[in-house]
Amino acid sequence: MCTLGGVPQPRERSPRVSSPALAHPPGVPAADRFWADAVVVLEPEDPRPGSWAGGPSAQFVDGTWWLAYRLRRPVGEGRGIANVVARSADGVHFTPVVAIGKDGFGAESLERPALVHTPEGAWRLYVSCATPGTKHWRVDLLEAASVEGLATATPRTVLPGSATAAVKDPVVRHDGRQWHLWASVHPLDDPDATDRMTTEHATSPDGVTWQWRGTALAGRDGAWDARGVRFATVDLDGPRAWALYDGRASAGENWEERTGLAVADADGGFAAVGDEPLLQSPHAPSGLRYADHVDLGDGVVRWFYEATRADGAHELRTVLLTR
Repeated sequence: MCTLGGVPQPRERSPRVSSPALAHPPGVPAADRFWADAVVVLEPEDPRPGSWAGGPSAQFVDGTWWLAYRLRRPVGEGRGIANVVARSADGVHFTPVVAIGKDGFGAESLERPALVHTPEGAWRLYVSCATPGTKHWRVDLLEAASVEGLATATPRTVLPGSATAAVKDPVVRHDGRQWHLWASVHPLDDPDATDRMTTEHATSPDGVTWQWRGTALAGRDGAWDARGVRFATVDLDGPRAWALYDGRASAGENWEERTGLAVADADGGFAAVGDEPLLQSPHAPSGLRYADHVDLGDGVVRWFYEATRADGAHELRTVLLTR
């Protein structure tokens, strides 16, 4: 049972950071190649706005790629219908292994999952679940000895949220000492403005029971990310931790966020870099979000992300880049 008991009070809004020395920490993708060199991993089932294949979370274990993702239909037609975990030998061509539907969680919709392979060899899937008839979200955990075993694992709630906050879209990392989690938290005080979000940080000794530590990143007044920010991936290696995050300026950009860069600051949080998004789709309304990465060593990084297509649907893409 999670011992959060609520959501931490936000820190002050993150300042702009424009120092050239911080603009591209090692491993951050080059924008010009991120789209041009990418290939499509998975197309949406229906080529129209509101139909998505995306929200990827990747692992590379013993020479095999594992990719968890979310399948979504338009609002009124099912929304987030399932989380899928698929296998690949090359990181491009995937075969589904496990499909977990929203009904198994009593959820109205599922969002981006977080796939984790623990140091002990277990598999975990953190699932974002919408409470029916509300704007509330929680995160449930499935755990098994194998990916296939996730299909029959019993979910347990590890991030319950509260009556005043929805919690979803976790990014989970282990630093060799403890677990870290960054989740998007949406205030529920205004029912017409529940799309607002900050990224909150939590730590855990076991990846199950979490303690909130504070706001990792918040939107910036008057900036392209003013309405809300959501971490997509975090890199703890190297001289300075960094993250890519999804941001939006207004409620009208909900579901079409673009991607920005943030670097770790001295206070345990992160600071946004620059005045413009780092990455976006060339197709209006330019959504590019939920980027995840796997560092393969020797300067090679494979990226997965969700992006808007010319027809308004979202597809799941991958690109292999060198540092």
